Amino acid sequence: MSNPSFISLSRVSKTYDGVQLVVDDLNLDVSKGEFVSLLGPSGSGKTTTLMMLAGFESPTHGEIRLDGRRLDDKPPHQRDIGMVFQNYALFPHLTIAENVAFPLSVRHVGRAEQKARVKRALEMIELPHLANRRPAQLSGGQQQRVALARALVFEPSVVLMDEPLGALDKRLRETMQYEIMRLHRELSLTIVYVTHDQAEALTMSDRVAVFSDGRIQQAATPSELYENAQNAFVANFRR
Repeated sequence: MSNPSFISLSRVSKTYDGVQLVVDDLNLDVSKGEFVSLLGPSGSGKTTTLMMLAGFESPTHGEIRLDGRRLDDKPPHQRDIGMVFQNYALFPHLTIAENVAFPLSVRHVGRAEQKARVKRALEMIELPHLANRRPAQLSGGQQQRVALARALVFEPSVVLMDEPLGALDKRLRETMQYEIMRLHRELSLTIVYVTHDQAEALTMSDRVAVFSDGRIQQAATPSELYENAQNAFVANFRR
């Protein structure tokens, strides 16, 4: 790609038992502002790759860089990365406003600034009227929007999403796809998005990296994947 690399995974491998490689000699570059999906079946290495980028797993070999800086030795909260999980991971005992404020409080942002940012984040996802409710009082779609606001409230360089829409029904999933695409466009976010849903990846992404057996089989734009699949796995998986 002509754009400089913002996220760089270079020769990254991961093994848990010293024998089997879950991620095998992986190379991937993501440009600033790009939306890249990691697409593949269960067990293909895509979520492990995302977790290494987030800092919840460490690579066995290779290096990971963000904006030129090594990330390998940095804990998750020092990586300037927002994370959205499939199961929302909201704190049930906190209000929606408190949940969204949590990343700011652990970063010691002042009270007044926290309040202003939380207000802005809840307006962005169009839920300011629910600020004082608890997660259990919200629908699944509303909870996922809150999880998205929490990931964005501290203005991270990168947002990682791990099957974020997997628990939603079809109608809600499509609504949230457009919501995420809108935020990506309006905020110029850099997003790395894990999914096993081909239609979702091809609809939302600037580029898709197709995973199988811990390796990227092909990383290309959706149209390139369709018109020029590099092997039989990609040709079959894109359907």
